[in-house]
Amino acid sequence: MTTNFIDYVKICCRSGPGGAGSSHFRREKHVPLGGPDGGDGGRGGHIILRGSTNVWTLLHLKYRKHVIASKGQPGEGGRRTGARGEDVYLDVPLGTIAKDAETGEILFEITENDQEMILLEGGRGGLGNSHFKTSTNQAPHTSQPGEDGQEVWFILELKVLADVGLVGFPNAGKSTLLSVVSAAKPEIADYPFTTIVPNLGVVPYRDFRSFVMADIPGIIEGASQGKGLGLRFLRHIERNSILLFLIPASSENPGEEYAVLLNELQEYNPELMDKSRLLAISKADLLTEEDKQTFIEQLPADVPHLFFSSYTREGLDSLLDLIWQALNPPNQA
Repeated sequence: MTTNFIDYVKICCRSGPGGAGSSHFRREKHVPLGGPDGGDGGRGGHIILRGSTNVWTLLHLKYRKHVIASKGQPGEGGRRTGARGEDVYLDVPLGTIAKDAETGEILFEITENDQEMILLEGGRGGLGNSHFKTSTNQAPHTSQPGEDGQEVWFILELKVLADVGLVGFPNAGKSTLLSVVSAAKPEIADYPFTTIVPNLGVVPYRDFRSFVMADIPGIIEGASQGKGLGLRFLRHIERNSILLFLIPASSENPGEEYAVLLNELQEYNPELMDKSRLLAISKADLLTEEDKQTFIEQLPADVPHLFFSSYTREGLDSLLDLIWQALNPPNQA
């Protein structure tokens, strides 16, 4: 199955070379000793990443393997500097990380709209001969060539930015919850891996406030070792402020299910254990009060939990309150 959600691309970037400096002398009828007046060359074009809220995937860069910026123009007489090479701007979603493809070093991350970061600098323009005039060399013919551009392979990797990341096995009710509390329209069906790409939704809250919720594709046991879809999308959980674990009311062993999910996250990145965690039991309309009490006994005592139903909307307001309180603890309000 093909998808338009692309969160990893490898591109070759070539910045523009700088223009050569000019070796020129002022020649005018009434100025017999005009002297050197060669201008500098213009710098080569940069390649720049720019954050944009209008794109949410790296699809537009998937088939653009080579990005080339233009060269700077040579300097001219009259100390005129050559024109700079035109910069190339690559619009990327917020949460995009740039890496050196050879070393794997993380260079920077784009986190704000219209944020600009130079991915690859253009070559500097050469100096004209006007810079080389001295008391002993009044008429230098020396000028510099422009600096060469650079050619480097980069990896761009998208990690979805959201306040709340939904974590759970396939069919836990994550997509349904997102569709009910936000305007997002994720695909929903009663089979595993309906969600094969992350979905984002803005959840309206009281007094015109809001937060962003991300529906991450379902995790299976062994996802951190590359099984199923989990490994490919576990990276998107790293950028969420809090993690909301969803366990369906139909689960036969909720405590074990939570432990498996937690273990997969820890195996992938131990730092995820430092994030705030909430636990919600979906499809609560299937449970009686007695069933709920039995369910609670199997849940971890150190994680706030709550029952809700996307179908009947039972507990949804309380769930949003719980999320908002986790996102805005009293000492930070």
